[in-house]
Amino acid sequence: MAKSIPALLRAHDLYLRKRLGQNFLVDPVALQRIVAASDLSPEDTVIEAGAGLGNLTRPLAERAGRVVAVELDDGLVAVLRLELADLGNVQILHGDILRIPNLGIPNLGYKVVGNLPYYITSAILRRFLEDEPRPRLMVVTIQREVAERIVAEPGRMSLLAVSVQFYGQPRIVARIPPSAFFPSPQIDSAVLRIEVGEQPAVALPEGTDAKAYFHVVRAGFSQRRKMLRNSLSGGLALLPARVEGALDGVGIDPRRRAETLSLEEWAQATGALSGVLE
Repeated sequence: MAKSIPALLRAHDLYLRKRLGQNFLVDPVALQRIVAASDLSPEDTVIEAGAGLGNLTRPLAERAGRVVAVELDDGLVAVLRLELADLGNVQILHGDILRIPNLGIPNLGYKVVGNLPYYITSAILRRFLEDEPRPRLMVVTIQREVAERIVAEPGRMSLLAVSVQFYGQPRIVARIPPSAFFPSPQIDSAVLRIEVGEQPAVALPEGTDAKAYFHVVRAGFSQRRKMLRNSLSGGLALLPARVEGALDGVGIDPRRRAETLSLEEWAQATGALSGVLE
């Protein structure tokens, strides 16, 4: 962009709104890393989550066929409409990306790219991974610690890791220091790329679905420091002995903790417990 972020803010008499997590990514190398990781072509439609002042929107629009830039802050939206007026393939939507019912996305093949406000990272990931139609790809800048949790393997799994890995393959493609942002946050960030599958990453047992799967997973993580025997019995309102018997039946030690299970083992547990829950 022709003007820097501080210059734009001064020119339009705007102030940063801390409650919206406004930290603008300004480092050109980091911005290009995001664009490169997005594998864009003229056939792509991109949903940009949190367009800010458009410093990522413009390079996205230079490669993608269409960019739908979503921004909540009304002051920033006004600036976006002025600064990006020369880009005919950019549509600016004013609103909360978690609540806009129709983002104008195609049924297949769109991508989600953005520098996500840290406080709603999980909610944005859930919206696009759990709702239909899902994107083919997500490339998002998030808190580094959260990105590392998402890519964790069994032994260090979390509910968030299971939720993301169920739908796609996440990997960290870049680490970004606080100095790459204006203003600089107090934490390190990372660019996370999620290749979203057409089908879940695991085959679910017959008679179960994603809703049943996550009902069991959430119960397992509801008391993550406890053994599965206890966390599942509490979360599912079952006697510990019934949980223990169901897990033993599929070869899962009921003394294990939720963080140690793989996605496949959660599927086995879902199948074993589905009959008990009926």
